[in-house]
Amino acid sequence: MEQFEFITRSTKDTATIAQNLAMKLKENDVITLEGDLGAGKTTFTKALAKGLGISRNVNSPTFTIIKEYKDGRLPLYHMDVYRVEDADEDLGFDEYFHGNGITVVEWAHLIQDQLPNDRLDIKILYMDDTTRTIIMTPKGSHYVELCKELNDESISYRHNK
Repeated sequence: MEQFEFITRSTKDTATIAQNLAMKLKENDVITLEGDLGAGKTTFTKALAKGLGISRNVNSPTFTIIKEYKDGRLPLYHMDVYRVEDADEDLGFDEYFHGNGITVVEWAHLIQDQLPNDRLDIKILYMDDTTRTIIMTPKGSHYVELCKELNDESISYRHNK
């Protein structure tokens, strides 16, 4: 499986990659975010929202599971499924995955069976206080092309695997 790796050396670098990604996203795109606590999942999502033109403050939906932001180019559905107790329970995720916006799922491995086959899996690794490794694994031809475009534009950050 093809992967694209980006090394960022600041929050600004991470935000730039997320904003560039946001400009390429289209309706029904699904992004999963994995990483330890403090790795930068919510920071990445905030920058993605900014790239979509969302002006509202974006924060982690830890206690509400899903937050909706509809004031941008496309709606953003930000999910944090860390506290979902029964991953087999139908919580209506499918309606978001096939809705009219972009869905970002933090801790997506907890609902693996409910995720669409085509999606962009992103893992953010904490390297030190300022450095992160962002590994993008596209699943589906649309996401492969999206990652290739992002990779071509982000020469200073890229490392193909």
